[in-house]
Amino acid sequence: MQLLEAIPALPVRDVGASIPYYQDKLGFSLVHTEGGFAILKRDAVELHLLTANDEKWQTRPETSPVASGAESFLAGTASCRVGVSGIDELYSELAPRRVLHGNGALQEQPWGDRYFTVVDLDNNLITFFERG
Repeated sequence: MQLLEAIPALPVRDVGASIPYYQDKLGFSLVHTEGGFAILKRDAVELHLLTANDEKWQTRPETSPVASGAESFLAGTASCRVGVSGIDELYSELAPRRVLHGNGALQEQPWGDRYFTVVDLDNNLITFFERG
């Protein structure tokens, strides 16, 4: 037995608005979309977008604010790391598109990994890294 794959699922307020952002700004292709859900791919990386716009949590008892798993406060709370080869080329592609996180410039870790971070429309954080 072995684990084979992980697919990040990022909560967004509006999947329809997020799809073009992932396509035009981050270079992903749309694989499938329906009913507040989308699958996007770039090379071997797959990301899922889930609608998180349920406002009913505001009228639920404080002891149980989460019931649907799509509450609006979840949008923008996720992050994921994406391993790449050719981090310099990817950084050169994405930096001019104004998607970098405020602290997102290309950096090197003491153990040799190099990385940079971007944010989507809802401020979900995506870190692209290359092992040193």
